[in-house]
Formats: sequence, structure tokens, C-alpha cells
Amino acid sequence: MTGIFAGKFDRETINARLAGERDAGRAIYDALCGTGITAKMAARGGADLVTTHDLAYFRMQGLSSMAGYLPIGDANAITLELGERFLINVVSECPVIAGILGVDPTRDMRRFIDRLVAAGYDGIMNCPTVALIDGKFRSDLEETGLGYAKEVEALGYASARGIFTKAFCTSVDEALAMAEAGVDNIIVHFGNSSGGSTGSQTVMADDSAISRAAGICDALAAKHGGLIVTCHGGSIETPADFAGFLAAEPRLDGYVGGSSAERFPIEASVPKAAEGFKSVRLPGRG
Repeated sequence: MTGIFAGKFDRETINARLAGERDAGRAIYDALCGTGITAKMAARGGADLVTTHDLAYFRMQGLSSMAGYLPIGDANAITLELGERFLINVVSECPVIAGILGVDPTRDMRRFIDRLVAAGYDGIMNCPTVALIDGKFRSDLEETGLGYAKEVEALGYASARGIFTKAFCTSVDEALAMAEAGVDNIIVHFGNSSGGSTGSQTVMADDSAISRAAGICDALAAKHGGLIVTCHGGSIETPADFAGFLAAEPRLDGYVGGSSAERFPIEASVPKAAEGFKSVRLPGRG
């Protein structure tokens, strides 16, 4: 790592902090943020990790985060700029993680990961991820060398360089592949989130999400039982939702908030502020 690591938190420190929260019985909270102000406030509120990527960027432009899966921007360039110009400089309380498009065929991803870490990022994750793509399009990506294995390769490189890594996974096979590659934090992904102005109307049923989480926890227990395992997406919109989910699958160590970290709070607070100012009457008029 000599010569490229410029982050505030090294891998050992991050893992020790996360393990300490877990061992103390406090849920780990990872906030996926698309602006400097939401990242700054999430960290101030106690987030253990702040992560950014192009999905969060589009979400905070008032669009669906799914725009991050369309060919309308350079996902990796967006992540680099968000970190260099807006997030890394305003978040000091916790690590800042870069979400990368690991299958990007236009870059040498090893050199790009080095560049992200040199810019000051404390870790790397796979977002956007082809794990959320299915059907014929997914099989075409896999067959043409743009599949999930490329994401495993990218995070495996980062891990080998001593960089903290975390991975979105939707299946046992994906989770085991990432664990074998040395990833520190497995995130069980339940698909797009519900709720708010741009959330999905149809999301994974709770029983299916619980089954997915249980299957991945079971598979990891034998050989990778010490890994941090968190979850993201689906119908979990509030802390109470996550607490209820833990009652069904208590082995999860925490929650990764996207819309719940920034979009939901803004959708509630900004209209309320506008309504408050509009309620003020001008003296002697009307």
C-alpha cells in the first residue's frame, strides 16, 4: 500500500471499528450518499461508513437511482469526482467508500482502484453491480466477459492491496466468491427499495428476503463466519423495519441505507420547510 493510500482510515482500523460495534450489540449503519451535505450529516449522526456511487448521485438529482444502470454517464468518473470534490473533504468522522463499476471494459480497473485510494477513499465496493441484472441481458453480459466475476476480480485486487472492501451479493455463490476474494463486508442485496417518490412499487417479499439472508449467512458460517454481514434494499425503509427484520434473521450485523439515508429524509423535511414559510401571513395584506 505504500505510495497510494491517502485515506483517513486503513483496513485494520475499519474492520476493528465495525467489529467493535457488532460486539457491543450496536447495529452497523452504512449510508449511501450522493451529495456532500447528506454524507456530512450522516457521518455527524453516527454512520459507521459513508459510501458514494453513481446511483446515489442520480438519486440526489431527483431521479430514480436506477438511472445509474443506464448508459447516461460514466459511473466510475462520477464516483471519482464525488469523492475528490465533495465527500472526502467534508467527512472526517468515518470512512468514505467508493462504489465502482467493476466490469468497466474501458479502464484498467487495477490502476483506477489505485487512483481512487490515492484520491483519499478509504475503501472500495461493487456498485453498480451486475448482480441486480437477470434474464437474457445478464447471460449476455456473463458470456461476453462483463459478468460478476469481473467485480470479484476488482475487489479481490483491492483486498490484496490491503484496502477495505465490501460487496453487494444476491446469492450464495456471489457471497462465497467475494468472501474467497478477501472481501471484508458482505452486503445481502434485496433489490430496489420501496417508498417515497421514486421507489419501486414491486419489491422482494419479506419472506424471500429473509430466506436470501439466511442462505447467505448459512453459507458463510462454515469458513467465513467472522465477516461483517449487512443488508440493503427491498421493503426496509425505516429503523423499525430493520429491527423487525432482525427478529427474523438475527445474524445480520447492520443495515446499508440508500434512499432511507438521504432521499426519504429530504422528501419529508424540505416540503415541510416550504409549507412552513408559505404559512406566514404578510401583515395588513390579503
